[in-house]
Amino acid sequence: MSSTTEASSTAGPPAGTKRGRPGYDQQSVLRIAVNVFNRHGYDATSMGILAENLGISKSAIYHHVPSKGDLLKLALDHALGGLEAILEQPEAASGAADARLEFVLRQTVSVLVNRLPFVTLLLRLRGNTEIERDALERRRTFDHKVAGLISAARDEGSLRDDIDPRTVSRLVFGMINSIVEWYKPGGSLSPERLADNIITMAFDGLHAQP
Repeated sequence: MSSTTEASSTAGPPAGTKRGRPGYDQQSVLRIAVNVFNRHGYDATSMGILAENLGISKSAIYHHVPSKGDLLKLALDHALGGLEAILEQPEAASGAADARLEFVLRQTVSVLVNRLPFVTLLLRLRGNTEIERDALERRRTFDHKVAGLISAARDEGSLRDDIDPRTVSRLVFGMINSIVEWYKPGGSLSPERLADNIITMAFDGLHAQP
């Protein structure tokens, strides 16, 4: 993996950390908040619950972020920024369409694993707020671009042409998205091996038959 790709899938929250009360900065508050959102659900998580998990007062949280919604936006920007950066890499922009598709899928797995709590939050959105709806629209845009790669690879003759590209995209991302429900970082299955398994399952069923 190139250094630029590694940089696009780092595990930490976005730069520009805002310092606040002693013992916490915005990054650490965000990490804990994301875990709480995933455990209780965003809608059910109050600032009081966040304060209890952080071990600080509600007023102290406001030294780091203006609102619960701002925490959500920071978290979703981190998840989506990782995905969107994949499509900006040279390997996703030039070359045979099936090779570009494989690159995008591998890097999607990498971002998901490295930003697992953040992507988990993204995948569990209900669209109840404007922040959530904006995030879901960004995710749909990403998915549509991947479906475009599938169409291009089909037109090139490297993928089978008897399955609708958007159906393929939904099925492949359904497989990748399921990772958040069962994958345990640090276990016997490495992220690289996980990506290999997904690519093998997807492409052995998608490549045009000789």
